[in-house]
Amino acid sequence: MPWLSTSEWEDFLARHPEAHILQTAAWGELKADFGWEVHRCVADGTGAQLLFRSLPLGFTIAYIPKGPVYGLQGPGNEPRDSVDEPAREQFWTEIDALCRQRRAIALKVEPDLWQDPANGGAAKPPPGFRHSSHAIQPPRTILVDLQDDEEAIQARMKQKTRYNIRLASRKEVVVRSSADVEAFYELIAVTGERNEFGVHNAAYYRRAYELFHPRGDCELLVAEYQHQRLAALMVFSHGSRAWYFYGASLEEHRERMPTYRLQWEAMRWARARGCLTYDLWGIPDEEEHTLEDQFTHRSDGLWGVYRFKRGFGGVVRRAQGPWDRVYQPWMYRAMMWWLGRQDS
Repeated sequence: MPWLSTSEWEDFLARHPEAHILQTAAWGELKADFGWEVHRCVADGTGAQLLFRSLPLGFTIAYIPKGPVYGLQGPGNEPRDSVDEPAREQFWTEIDALCRQRRAIALKVEPDLWQDPANGGAAKPPPGFRHSSHAIQPPRTILVDLQDDEEAIQARMKQKTRYNIRLASRKEVVVRSSADVEAFYELIAVTGERNEFGVHNAAYYRRAYELFHPRGDCELLVAEYQHQRLAALMVFSHGSRAWYFYGASLEEHRERMPTYRLQWEAMRWARARGCLTYDLWGIPDEEEHTLEDQFTHRSDGLWGVYRFKRGFGGVVRRAQGPWDRVYQPWMYRAMMWWLGRQDS
């Protein structure tokens, strides 16, 4: 049988150390604790952690985040030899059978692959899939190269960002590790309300910390001034990659630039863990020339975030996908119409 237990899945991932953190067993446990049903499949050398979310009338939506896991890949998630090969028939047959059994409206796949502008950008989806306009994870991000020494990493940053990192130190901003997830939640709730973005509940962040921190794959960092908490973030790592998933800050003492020092210390933490890239996770989904033309006068959506993140000297990358396989066409169309209204 191709369906694996948690321990069997971890054994499989041990042979694929560069798999994305969203494909780890710990991430599956996190999602299972918050309403998702988790299945793990390996067939013909390809594996995936597959999530199902219940819908009314006994239907579900299926989702493979940052997978499948095809094999070894290079540092920074560079393209692999197997990427251009046809999808392994046995693997997709098993996935397809389970999706039908679970009455999935559709299966959404967001592969752990970057678009390559030199080869025309978006790749062709597997047979039976279509390109989708709706992504769950941020399609576009900035990757910071951590392979050089700290001086070289900072040299690639914008001059103002380097200045702000040093200014925070001169302004007595201190960054330390913390286990106080409840205080982090209070901070991120305030930030979400101020900036009008959704946040998880406190139990979600607490469970994420409990699952990843004991493994050494997560740290909660807090920036303080005279023992007052100004900003905080959760940084995660797996293999040679690190991700900035969750962050928050107060309006008070913004002139002390705590968020700049906080990101730099998160990068230093990632380097100490052996990570080669730091993923800043989420910027507006626009071409780089558009980002550079418009960031100075736009603040809607993720534009303010881009203004901050671009200073750290990374490279803008866009993920392949998302790809959808549709099982219930009319329900899928209704779902996409509803999602379109939510985004408008």
